[in-house]
Amino acid sequence: MSRRTLGPPKPGRLLEDLHIESVDLEGQGVAHFQGKVVFVAGALTGERLSAHVLRERPSYIKAQIARIHRESADRRQAPCQHYGVCGGCSMQHATDTAQIAYKQRVLEDNLWHLGRIKGYEHLAPLRGPSLGYRSRARLSARWVDKRGGLLLGFRERAGRFITAMEHCPVLRPEASRVLPALKDCLQGLSIARQIPQLELAVSDDGFMVWVIRVMQPPSAHDLQRLAEFEQAQAASLSLWLQPKGPETAAPLAEFLPKGSHDNPRTFADGLGLWFSLPEFSLRMPFSPVDFTQVNFAVNRRLVYKAVQLLEVQPRDRVVDFFCGLGNFSFALARHAAHVLGFEGSQPLVAKAKANAEMLKLAEKTSFEVSNLFELDRAWLDGLGRVDRALIDPPR
Repeated sequence: MSRRTLGPPKPGRLLEDLHIESVDLEGQGVAHFQGKVVFVAGALTGERLSAHVLRERPSYIKAQIARIHRESADRRQAPCQHYGVCGGCSMQHATDTAQIAYKQRVLEDNLWHLGRIKGYEHLAPLRGPSLGYRSRARLSARWVDKRGGLLLGFRERAGRFITAMEHCPVLRPEASRVLPALKDCLQGLSIARQIPQLELAVSDDGFMVWVIRVMQPPSAHDLQRLAEFEQAQAASLSLWLQPKGPETAAPLAEFLPKGSHDNPRTFADGLGLWFSLPEFSLRMPFSPVDFTQVNFAVNRRLVYKAVQLLEVQPRDRVVDFFCGLGNFSFALARHAAHVLGFEGSQPLVAKAKANAEMLKLAEKTSFEVSNLFELDRAWLDGLGRVDRALIDPPR
């Protein structure tokens, strides 16, 4: 394959003839040069290349590709026009199959280095769509006079600047399509310079909520402009405002005069947002500030596989550690006699209990608060009979 140059080189010492030995979880190729580890953004295993130094420390070097001399067969043209600048993705330069293989290798290395674990059975990786799947995202916002106003997008890969995005192929299509109109709406607010970020949450059916972080109260005109934008979207989305921490996030209607504006999807049966687990006949409600998996298709496969592997029997008492909202708990409850879920957050436990009532599974489930990072044998013995256990800690 012919040689090619990837963009203008950054200032810095040139490292010649680097051999990429592996790829880390951040999508950086790993090489060695004069006793130091070299991390090269965008490099793939087996490639031979030259790279410019971006940052040098006593034990490692951060570098950027200057020229690829031998290209990996796993390399592809990234499907996103912003890739390489935008920090939202780090491995689009590799094929989908290669990305999964690299991540599996990182997992294997971590299991060995942290626990000296090897020789275990490998399950086939769970696969899902690689584009148009992301149902959760946090976008940054910043007013930049030189760029003509408000920028809305992910932060750039190297630096504090924001990628000027008109669309994003990784976001759910409904969310990507609304980005230009949403930016225009926010740009017209008097507090446009006081909006640092937006949180996106998309429901399984495409309904979305945008939580706008506001550093100062919006004016009456701002609220009216936001309400008109929401109404113009034909009930496809809801706008929320977040004045301070996540607990202050609330639908736009709560900031308007009572009865002046309402979005029925926000409140109907508490199911403004939901994701489905069809194999278990479950429709799981969540709020835009709750933690959920970003890829619903993979989550469905993950839950199904976990329940299948546990081989839960009708008389079983099952414990779900790090249960969250009950992503696994309620699927397990379809098969078990009882499921006991533990979570370290009181608000999450309260929501899990509310979900149990809504799903009519309160009699088969119970949820408790516990610091699961400080367990001892006495605490575990106090659980009594446990036939199956599922552990899904934060990663």
